[in-house]
Amino acid sequence: MKHLDLTLTISEKIPSFPGSPTPQFLNWSTIEDDQYNLELLFLSSHTGTHIDAPYHFTKNGKKIHQISLNRLMGSALLIKTRKEKNQEITKKDLLDFEQKYGKIKNFSSVFFFTGWQKNLKKNNYFLNNPGLSKSAANYLVSKKINLVGIDSPSIDRGANNQFSTHKILAKNNILIVENLSNLEKIPKLSFDFIILPLKLKNATGSPVRAIANY
Repeated sequence: MKHLDLTLTISEKIPSFPGSPTPQFLNWSTIEDDQYNLELLFLSSHTGTHIDAPYHFTKNGKKIHQISLNRLMGSALLIKTRKEKNQEITKKDLLDFEQKYGKIKNFSSVFFFTGWQKNLKKNNYFLNNPGLSKSAANYLVSKKINLVGIDSPSIDRGANNQFSTHKILAKNNILIVENLSNLEKIPKLSFDFIILPLKLKNATGSPVRAIANY
């Protein structure tokens, strides 16, 4: 079995969502002064590769510390559908995939590779990203999907400032993982995944270590 890291490295240089703070690593203790090195971290809970708890967009949704482990690991389906700026992954894209490869199973987890990650260092990364259309989101809801992952900074396309897809998925208790990397390196349609957020009480999200096994 091979292991693939799907996680962006968090540093002070990682691009951040407009309006969110830039991560800061503050030296607090040193070996010279304190016999050990230690730093303080200042960052949004939605920095880098991260998970959205349903509570992020719905008042009564589950919070990060309430998500059970069996939802954060298991088998996933990889759908590769290259998209450019502000393009949507549509219900037709999903139906075309099913026609070619077979039905998306109920209660499964789905990861989308769009190729947008190549724009990580560009100014339009957070403004023009592709995302999931409302019709595609509702189709996944009909299949009681567990988790949706994507290699763009948001499951909503950049031009959608109403967060329509976030809201559809959140109110149906579907987990969202954004800013995934290296999805193009997964050679199979099906793979095993592990998504490990920090167990932050009452939080709307958390940076994660995301891993694919195949």
